[in-house]
Amino acid sequence: FGSTLFSFLTGISDLFRSGYESACKNFNPADVEVNVAGRSFLVTGANSGIGKATAKEIARRGGTVHLVCRNKERAEVAKGEIVTETGNQNIFLHIVDISNPKEIWKFAEKFKNEHKLNVLVNNAGCMVNNRELTEDGLEKNFATNTLGTYILTTALLPLLEKEGDARVITVSSGGMLVQKLNISDLQSGNGTFDGTMVYAQNKRQQVVLTEQWAKAHRNIHFSVMHPGWADTPAVRSSMPDFYQKMKNTLRTEAQGADTVVWLAISSEATKLPSGLFFQDRQPVPTHLPLASTHSPPEDEEKLMELLEDFSQKFKSTAPG
Repeated sequence: FGSTLFSFLTGISDLFRSGYESACKNFNPADVEVNVAGRSFLVTGANSGIGKATAKEIARRGGTVHLVCRNKERAEVAKGEIVTETGNQNIFLHIVDISNPKEIWKFAEKFKNEHKLNVLVNNAGCMVNNRELTEDGLEKNFATNTLGTYILTTALLPLLEKEGDARVITVSSGGMLVQKLNISDLQSGNGTFDGTMVYAQNKRQQVVLTEQWAKAHRNIHFSVMHPGWADTPAVRSSMPDFYQKMKNTLRTEAQGADTVVWLAISSEATKLPSGLFFQDRQPVPTHLPLASTHSPPEDEEKLMELLEDFSQKFKSTAPG
């Protein structure tokens, strides 16, 4: 675990539970006291952590929730829990591996024919600490965090375009602040592989994607957010040292999900411009002061082109 990143993470104290507790004093509870019955939400990585907490809060408010998960057994348990706790029966389960582009295309084509969609929450992610390739020969972090997010969003945009007040929220991470967009090595094949930094690079890419989509699709509200450091299964498994040192200061899953829920359902969120990065219901800068993490616009456009090329490669092989 890179020591620079560790000191950086622990230095941002407002990302811990105390930061949430102080920020939430300024929240307006009415923002999220809304009934979203009749609106359809899709949440990826919804069987645990922030994804599950988000799905549960939306279900509580009457929304139709589509859970997209990789593991069928865990997903069934999560679905059962959400239905039981909220009394909402409109919870649907889809088993999709977000690191598998062909599977995402296939799922999206089917979904478009059967459902409507008002809000997409891109929450699925992974931090694999050693360089691992998927069956398609893609580096696993990139395949899940960047390409998977790109394909699912792109494939569902036509469905979102049909609805009023459509939104796309992507769960990123403050770790992205230490990375400048690097389009020359998307699959981290060069140099020493550092899973934490690869993850941070993917999270920077998600911020760029959100900004680019916001420019291109004016009638959908795009946002990207940092949940703060929450006590989730993902943090426990992929950052064990960080977890051990910090576990007593971490946010709960519900606190981590609060801004996702706010961005997904409140009318206040869409009064702010599309394409912003949020933390605790506030837009925050995407670069640290004096950091050399800004990239030229042509690199950001090039990222979109590269991802489009990747995604089309896998589309042609998908049925339909």
